[in-house]
Amino acid sequence: MIRSMTGYGRAEALLDGRKWTIEIKSLNHRYTEIFVRMPAALLALEGEVKRKVGERLTRGRVEVVIRIESEAAQEGEMRFDLNLPLLRHYHSLLLQLKETLNLKDDISLGMLAGLKDAFIAKEAEVDLDGAWKGMEAVLEEALSALTEMRKKEGEIIFRDMLMRVDLIKKGLDIIEGRAPKVVEEYHKKLAERVKELTGGVEIDAARLSQEVAIMADRMDITEEVVRFRSHLNQLDEMLAGEEAAGRKIDFLYQEMNREVNTMGSKGNDAEISCRVVEIKSELSRMREQVQNIE
Repeated sequence: MIRSMTGYGRAEALLDGRKWTIEIKSLNHRYTEIFVRMPAALLALEGEVKRKVGERLTRGRVEVVIRIESEAAQEGEMRFDLNLPLLRHYHSLLLQLKETLNLKDDISLGMLAGLKDAFIAKEAEVDLDGAWKGMEAVLEEALSALTEMRKKEGEIIFRDMLMRVDLIKKGLDIIEGRAPKVVEEYHKKLAERVKELTGGVEIDAARLSQEVAIMADRMDITEEVVRFRSHLNQLDEMLAGEEAAGRKIDFLYQEMNREVNTMGSKGNDAEISCRVVEIKSELSRMREQVQNIE
């Protein structure tokens, strides 16, 4: 069953006195892109997170947000550190400003303490091996929630595409049935036109048949119809399969569009042209859906 690339998953757990929350959001994208936002203390695990996500999701732009809240933070006892490098830089700039403008004001503690980012939240120390064991389970839960949502969205797309494939097949049946009649009508019209131009004089039947045969060969769309049906059979298999097939279906769409364009140009018939337009319209709507398939 096909899956959508759009989804959201969230999971949380209490591990060693800390509340872990992982949120995953996925959006449409031609390829696979994974972005991770996590506390600096966990950056060494970013590669593991991306690997785990890549094992479950094969296409789309995926954003993973990992947050940790310690018990102290939950109780309003969040710890902070001085951002000494930044404060020293602030102090140097203030001294430069004082000298340049010949100011008499003193640089006070209150002045420095009120500057932006003077204090920074103290990162909790994390045992990376232990953290990964706990985080992996939370990540797996969030991924399962995301996958379930993508699956439900995919079911909606699946039903819509089946309906459109059915309409396309009906249009193709009409085109295939109409093609031989077009040649017959051309034969009849050509004979009438030649008779009209020659004033009713009997014409060479062999010559007329030869001209009709040449035109019939030019108008023959058998190969295009056969290839188009083959593509539809492949599409049916991909839609019913378990593997991610978004890219393959997108390629099939391009091939089907090429074949139906050729049918329209070779068919030389109003009825065929009308059905070609209808099929192309359904293909266009299908492609919009394909852009959201994993």
